[in-house]
Amino acid sequence: MAAKVMKAARCPTDELSLSNCAVVNDKEFDVEKIRHVAVRTGPTDKFIFTLKSHSSVVPGTIAFSLIQRKWASLSLNQEVEVTPYRFDPNTQYLSSVTINVDFLQKKAANQDAFDTDKMAAEFLMQFSNMALTVNQMMVFSFADKKLLQLIVKDQEAADLAVLKGGQSSGKAKKIQTGMCMSNTTIIFDKSPDSPINLTGKSKGKSARQSIINPDWDFQKMGIGGLDREFSDIFRRAFASRVFPPEVVEALGGKHVKGILLFGPPGTGKTLMARTIGKMLNAREPKIVNGPEVLNKYVGESEANIRRLFADAEEEQRRCGLNSGLHIVIFDEIDAICKQRGSISGSTGVHDTVVNQLLSKIDGVEQLNNILLIGMTNRRDLIDEALLRPGRLEVQMEINLPDEAGRKQIFEIYVARMRDNGKLAPDVDIDELSIISKNFSGAEIEGLVRAAQSTAMNRLIKASNKVEVDPEAAEKVMVTKNDFLNALENDIKPAFGHQAEVFESYIQNDIISWGDPVHRVLDDGKLLVEQTKVSEKTPLVSVLLEGPAMSGKTALAARIAESSEFPFIKICSPENMIGFSESAKCQAIKKVFDDAYKSQLSCIVVDDIERLIDYVPIGPRFSNLVLQGLIVLLKKPPPKGRKLLIIGTTSRRDVLEEMEMTNSFNTNIHVSNLSKPEQLMNALELLECFSKKELDSIAKKVDGKKLWVGIKKLLVLIEMARQTDEEVRIPKFLSLLEEEGGLSMSYV
Repeated sequence: MAAKVMKAARCPTDELSLSNCAVVNDKEFDVEKIRHVAVRTGPTDKFIFTLKSHSSVVPGTIAFSLIQRKWASLSLNQEVEVTPYRFDPNTQYLSSVTINVDFLQKKAANQDAFDTDKMAAEFLMQFSNMALTVNQMMVFSFADKKLLQLIVKDQEAADLAVLKGGQSSGKAKKIQTGMCMSNTTIIFDKSPDSPINLTGKSKGKSARQSIINPDWDFQKMGIGGLDREFSDIFRRAFASRVFPPEVVEALGGKHVKGILLFGPPGTGKTLMARTIGKMLNAREPKIVNGPEVLNKYVGESEANIRRLFADAEEEQRRCGLNSGLHIVIFDEIDAICKQRGSISGSTGVHDTVVNQLLSKIDGVEQLNNILLIGMTNRRDLIDEALLRPGRLEVQMEINLPDEAGRKQIFEIYVARMRDNGKLAPDVDIDELSIISKNFSGAEIEGLVRAAQSTAMNRLIKASNKVEVDPEAAEKVMVTKNDFLNALENDIKPAFGHQAEVFESYIQNDIISWGDPVHRVLDDGKLLVEQTKVSEKTPLVSVLLEGPAMSGKTALAARIAESSEFPFIKICSPENMIGFSESAKCQAIKKVFDDAYKSQLSCIVVDDIERLIDYVPIGPRFSNLVLQGLIVLLKKPPPKGRKLLIIGTTSRRDVLEEMEMTNSFNTNIHVSNLSKPEQLMNALELLECFSKKELDSIAKKVDGKKLWVGIKKLLVLIEMARQTDEEVRIPKFLSLLEEEGGLSMSYV
């Protein structure tokens, strides 16, 4: 658009004067498209103004306030050249502005305290997207205080390379003219010799954090292992808030209004939400627990929701696009946002609360100055209408930390001990991060506390009264053994290895009585390695089938334990006694859901025919549990996760009829002892009889037919050992024959 020659005029109203904009007739410029103009007052003098329109301005003139005419040395009716002006987003968006402030009229001076934090927030609401130039003079009406005179003293350009995936140059660039953005840092200084009393953090050189600060150190905030999650949240939720509204409008974009953080308990969801609230250039976050919203009085629960958004509504009506960001943090959001209609026999309060929340976030009169952050470990319970784009749009799974994440978390919690010389040199954080597989952030914190307690307990004197040696207390040191003791005895990961349970299944160890046992263990190792290494088979499943009491469960437990996977769990019918069909399905599904949270997992599904309630009379079984198991056995784990399933059964024929064996990738047969030499190998390994007794047994069983499970054999051996020595061997052989494990006929 070509330049126009116009005449300088007075600003038509006081309200327009306080806007600090140049005002033209609405027929001269389309202020929706042309937001800023360059006004040339002489051959070398050019000033940048933000533009407004008003019908009372005479066409052909451009109106300025008194202070603007003073700054630009303009006289009334002076001819000026007016040209549309556009700011370069790469070099002219302001990251910080330093402003000198004084009373507009000296006689109005007083000693009232002016809160610079509130002044900065109000300045951004009034003057966001305003053209600012060094030495520019402005008028500022703050609250009910007197009018203030502002003079721009210093400006720095924003480094937008960070938003494009680059790195910060680290050096601020000073510029003469730029555009104030909604997240520009405003710093107020007293004008020389001014009596004004400034308070708050935005005074002098103390600047506020912008929305995205590339140098922000999350570890100082007590957060570790969540770098990728923070990066993804900033990219999705905050990048649009860095740019001025017209840029977002030009893209046709909208701000993200909601974030849902979900995942296992103790992984840092609440801590992350609170940190986001603290580090953003926004209003003080409102933090509320989901159950606190509910009230026994009719309509009060919905009113509580409305109160949370009242300040944001009032500010949006008053300031429009320049309104500040209001953050509402909902902990345990699943408590109030359950699926509508899912609670039978309820009063419907939950449904109306969900409706009220939906209308506030993205209803007919939608708010654009809010950010709702919800946390839950039961994402499946939340109403699906709340999860669609435009509401809780960014859904971030906060999962168990990996090895690097665990190291970060350990470093955070031992930092103070290390700084004060209370951490022994033998404590290796790298080693601790390796052996603490599947520990959440909260469990790592508990582990450090337990190690500290162990260290302090060494200094307590056990006498008639509890005493601590003052001199020894000064020398308290947390050592490697304290951490190892806490790992072994005090803190166990919720999604980890059930060591005690597995020990109970292998309490007699694995008796390698022959090639059949070696073959099962070797095939098991291959399957474990396949699960670890192969990218084509994230789900590996094997069925160990064989006669009852042949040691299938013990072999499955040994394969699982030797895998050293972070998550190992046994799904056994003994843990589901008395469960209804639906409760049993939920319990089995929970085991699988927990396994999906770990990078590498192994599930032992023990005694499948008992799990599905099979009995030969009828025959009868639970079809609901059967169908659920078949689905779970075939369901691949989420992307990036790997799962090994080891099933055991004594009734392969039954599972074949139910078409369940096809759900496993492969089958491995577990055999009974069938040869005399296998029996003798087992007896020698068990060291339960003397050499003379073994020779006697070998003569008796030589050439005989044998068929006995290793578990049955262990029971028979212990029964025989309870008798007198002279009758021990005859008793053992008699028991073996009576139980059908030994036939007196020859092979």
